[in-house]
Amino acid sequence: MNLISLQLKTSKDFDKNLSKLIKRIENSPKDSFLLAPELYLTGYAYNRLDEASLFTKKAINILKFLSYSKIISLTMTTKKNNKYYNTLYVFHNGLIVHTQSKLKLFVLGDEKKHFTKGDKKDIKIIEINGIKIASLICFELRFIDLWKQIQGADIILIPAMWGKLRKEHYESLTRSLAISNQCYVMASDSANKHMAKSSAIISPFGDVTMDDTKKVISSIYNHKEIKKMRRYINTGIK
Repeated sequence: MNLISLQLKTSKDFDKNLSKLIKRIENSPKDSFLLAPELYLTGYAYNRLDEASLFTKKAINILKFLSYSKIISLTMTTKKNNKYYNTLYVFHNGLIVHTQSKLKLFVLGDEKKHFTKGDKKDIKIIEINGIKIASLICFELRFIDLWKQIQGADIILIPAMWGKLRKEHYESLTRSLAISNQCYVMASDSANKHMAKSSAIISPFGDVTMDDTKKVISSIYNHKEIKKMRRYINTGIK
């Protein structure tokens, strides 16, 4: 399976962003697993949240269709009971197979003023075709208790809009997560001006595939590498 982390710029034109994402998905090989940056389709459009949540409904129908023989994941703005959420979706074979809304809202931004936090129990391991998958959304990467909650995952997704002032933190934390959990980490960060980029595919051994000049970062998933690493240095992860 091809693991693909997208490193894309988000514009104020929602339709343009979606068109670029569709192109990347359609151009990816069959059986790819694609991860887009946090809120890639709309950005943190605080003055357009109703519009963004309606656009999410449009995008969901398209992404369902594109997910046959592929796995697609990204976060989007959602609205429920007049509250807004930053919600991660995982699509596969025409279905939504998992959702979780961001629990840890970024303390240095205005997220808490506009978004409602999600439920901690939704941060969990799911299984697709025998592969155990879990996700942490951007700022959640800093919370070690959440690392423990998803211990045992084969692939951990980190969609982010992580600022370049803390670029080294993002790179260190994503690599440390892969090494400590002996799994693959897919990190997808925004390529906008003040963002870190640092999108990467990190192996269970801690090898990093990363290139800030590219829009697509890819590597091959090999489950044997997870088994080998967990057997080579047995820390109790199964």
